[in-house]
Amino acid sequence: MAALGAAGTVAVAGCLGGDEPQGDSATTDPETDGEEGLSAAKAVAVDRIARDPTDIPAPVDWTEPREHDVTVRTERLVAEIEPGVTFEYMTFEGQVPGPMIRVREGDRITLTFEVPEDLNMAQHNMDFHAVYGPGGGAEATTVSPGDDPAQISFTADYPGVFIYHCAIPNMDYHISSGMFGAILVEPEEGLPEVDREYYLGQHELYTDGDVGEEGHHAFDFDAMLAEQPTYVVFNGQAYGLTEDHAMRAKTGETVRVYFANGGPNLTSAVHPIGNVWSRYYRDGDLLTDPDRNIETAPVAPGTTTAGEMEFPVPGPVKIVDHALTRATRRGALAEIHVEGDPARDLYDENP
Repeated sequence: MAALGAAGTVAVAGCLGGDEPQGDSATTDPETDGEEGLSAAKAVAVDRIARDPTDIPAPVDWTEPREHDVTVRTERLVAEIEPGVTFEYMTFEGQVPGPMIRVREGDRITLTFEVPEDLNMAQHNMDFHAVYGPGGGAEATTVSPGDDPAQISFTADYPGVFIYHCAIPNMDYHISSGMFGAILVEPEEGLPEVDREYYLGQHELYTDGDVGEEGHHAFDFDAMLAEQPTYVVFNGQAYGLTEDHAMRAKTGETVRVYFANGGPNLTSAVHPIGNVWSRYYRDGDLLTDPDRNIETAPVAPGTTTAGEMEFPVPGPVKIVDHALTRATRRGALAEIHVEGDPARDLYDENP
């Protein structure tokens, strides 16, 4: 790695689309610089920054390679981390994580990448871990606000579940602010059928406020350099996939969870409380026989994995980062509400 300036920005070989830090790294609000406390919470551009975990393309049902036209637009917007706490996110298509792209091994994708001037203040690009090519496409997709869209074409040559992310020199800042997502390349024979699929993305938010402190939180580079996040969240929000926004399932069903760890720094310890990953596709490997009955699995930053669960009994199943301070205090918890009669006699709350 080569240092790129006093702020500690680094260039990672093969992952960057440029060689200069971007001028988008202010961490203080000029209205409150030098004063105590946060500025007031800002007006939000969206009700929820969290992408619906069921927002997943349908499974592959074709048996020959296809061509796909995919357009991805970047958008910088203010949203709530939790009620009363606002933050300025950078996103692919306005939510976190970015949209899931789903294709078959051998398919050809033409990607159009847009950075509209009215929605952005910085240069962006896309590094696909599913792409053979310089920077995973990052070099060719590097676009400044208002530039003409960039376009690349690539073949999904190897199957698996892979992350994509912004990869300009300030990539850690951009990923932490929400710029990551997943691409699923199904094997030629497809994937086993399940009843439901969910899509979760974990990342860290480094801010100048404390957990739960109401007001507008600016990005804090010093906290990021120290790898001390304020929040660790699923789909951009603290506890945003619980209660009324929890995922849903029925007893007797099988679900598959795609789990992308954008990072930029922390390894997740993904665990379903009250259940087990009955089949776990470690590191997104869809070709090897899955591991069986895995309780907790490490997911490194920059990795997407997949795990399946059955629901023989009703009740809530909580998905957490089992580095438990992140789950209990910083936001890394989601719920699946399982309804219905027990499918098997396995559990009795009142014997």
